[in-house]
Amino acid sequence: MSQNYTYTTSQNNNLHITTYGNANLEFSKCIIFVHGFKGFKDWGFGPYLGEKLASKGSFVITFNFSHNGVGENSSEFTELNKFADNTYSIELEEIEEIVKAYKNGFFGKITNHNKIGLLGHSRGGGDVLVAGSTLSSVDAVVTWSAISNFDRFTARQKTEWRNKGYLEMLNTRTKQIMKLNKTLLDDIELNSSGKLNIKSAVKKLNKPLLIVHGDQDLAVKIKEAEEIYSWSDKSLTELFKISGTGHTYDIKHPFEGSTEVFEKVLERTNYFFNKHLNETH
Repeated sequence: MSQNYTYTTSQNNNLHITTYGNANLEFSKCIIFVHGFKGFKDWGFGPYLGEKLASKGSFVITFNFSHNGVGENSSEFTELNKFADNTYSIELEEIEEIVKAYKNGFFGKITNHNKIGLLGHSRGGGDVLVAGSTLSSVDAVVTWSAISNFDRFTARQKTEWRNKGYLEMLNTRTKQIMKLNKTLLDDIELNSSGKLNIKSAVKKLNKPLLIVHGDQDLAVKIKEAEEIYSWSDKSLTELFKISGTGHTYDIKHPFEGSTEVFEKVLERTNYFFNKHLNETH
């Protein structure tokens, strides 16, 4: 059972949200799923993971970043102007706003000891590592196919970006040309050694962390998972490498059903969150 919301942020941006397991809201742990670059909450495995984790007893929040390019039509990129203006800093602020909305009762009454887990895929994995290191109300973090560095552009790309004022990216699924404005490059160059430094975020995370990655991932190589693990507190961190699978664990969009690999990912994720977020009375 899912429920849809629209939340207006402090910057007057709308976040489209779908929650799962509202019957679990008051007394159970909360898992917040953060999508990646050119992703959205209803991509492929999004609704399925919400339903599956909710069926195991969690309250699950999935949402679209305000500048991810997806608007009222929940499965199409119809807001390419917003996509162009997105930055990592906007995403981090919006994760914080979602956490605060949950804590402040936007979705309904919760007890004061409900724990929060962040789950991020790909670029969203980098986001949750940084957010988890700065938000005291977050209790555990899981990354799927996470990036280890926000600066993913070559010197040549950056020169072209500065000269044109934008960089063009092809969405291979939709065949749309998607622009990134200079605001993203400015954000990277201004903050790469500070708030956007994933290495320093992992080093100070000091919370349970599960890193999940496929060894055949062509979009984000498994080397990045190994880097994240190398920076982490090994007493709090688990690295789960999966052989023979790629960036989305054999899941396609539109969703054609779960896969054996993805079920393993969900099972390990659910076990980890249960271990670290369930209250013992």
